[in-house]
Amino acid sequence: QVQLVESGGGLVQAGGSLRLSCAASGIIFSYNAMGWYRQAPGKQRELVATITSGGLTNYADSVKGRFTISRENGKNTVYLQMNNLKSEDTAVYYCNLGRTLVIPGNYWGQGTQVTVSS
Repeated sequence: QVQLVESGGGLVQAGGSLRLSCAASGIIFSYNAMGWYRQAPGKQRELVATITSGGLTNYADSVKGRFTISRENGKNTVYLQMNNLKSEDTAVYYCNLGRTLVIPGNYWGQGTQVTVSS
């Protein structure tokens, strides 16, 4: 009943930028945050950035100052502006409906690949 659709991934050179979007639809309850998590091959899925409906944000230390999460007022849509991308940012990025800024929920998008060439 819940669908999360990510878009905006792609291949960029180091130092470049990408803007990811996630649109949530369906019956959405029991969550207080939306955000982005990423997973590189062979690594754990990690929090990238999350945002509450009230606009509070949380970022991984590795992306602070480079990534910005935002939300679309009136819609269940979040964006992730990624600037000064590094090769270490290469991963599949997943949208998530979370319980808190630091606790993900059970609804995930299909993922969008971000590849940063060095």
